[in-house]
Amino acid sequence: MPTPEIITLFAHVALGAFAVIVGAIAIGSRKGRKVHVSAGRAFVFSMGLASVLGAVLGAIKYETFWITFHAGILGATLVASGVLAVRIRQRGAKRLFTAVAGLNFLNAVALFVAGWYATTLPDARLFNFAAEDYFFLFGMAAIALGGDVRMIFWSPVSNRHRIAQHLLRMCIGFFIAAGSAFTGPGASAFPAAVRDSGVLSLPELTIVILTLFWLWKTLRQSRPLAAS
Repeated sequence: MPTPEIITLFAHVALGAFAVIVGAIAIGSRKGRKVHVSAGRAFVFSMGLASVLGAVLGAIKYETFWITFHAGILGATLVASGVLAVRIRQRGAKRLFTAVAGLNFLNAVALFVAGWYATTLPDARLFNFAAEDYFFLFGMAAIALGGDVRMIFWSPVSNRHRIAQHLLRMCIGFFIAAGSAFTGPGASAFPAAVRDSGVLSLPELTIVILTLFWLWKTLRQSRPLAAS
């Protein structure tokens, strides 16, 4: 009979894989249209739940999945703040955004401390993960945190800015999901020849390029298509 840990791991992987699929549809479709909205909602649900399960798994199996705990919290805060970014003008949204930003801040500090502590160890690894891995996630959390501060204290928030923040957070979350699937733990499912070819890095590179494109397209327009 499968143990709770195995069930959690299976659900985490399955939801993460689904998040990659619907995330690709959302980032590749025209923003604000029905396909984008439907795929985006599916991404928020799957990525959010996969992130929470990843954080639980990382806490339980910290000897081998500790960084998954931080990545899970980061993924959950990204999709939550991504949704709140477009709803920041609604009543009570800014208070919820502040709570999510607080959690992101604590996670960012923990990631920096973990990375720094890893550098003091003989092999510069903490729970089998290199210091660079912790600092990389810290960098993404810090980028989101900078946007958090601006969204909370900047008033009024323009359509371009709130949509740009939404895009950035969702795309970083998508980057984490794709990275976990293709160059992270999920890479073990591919043959060694595929892993060594470097082709598994292409999805992450594609996400970065599309993120920059959609941010440029959003910020250059006086009224973004997805503003409503």
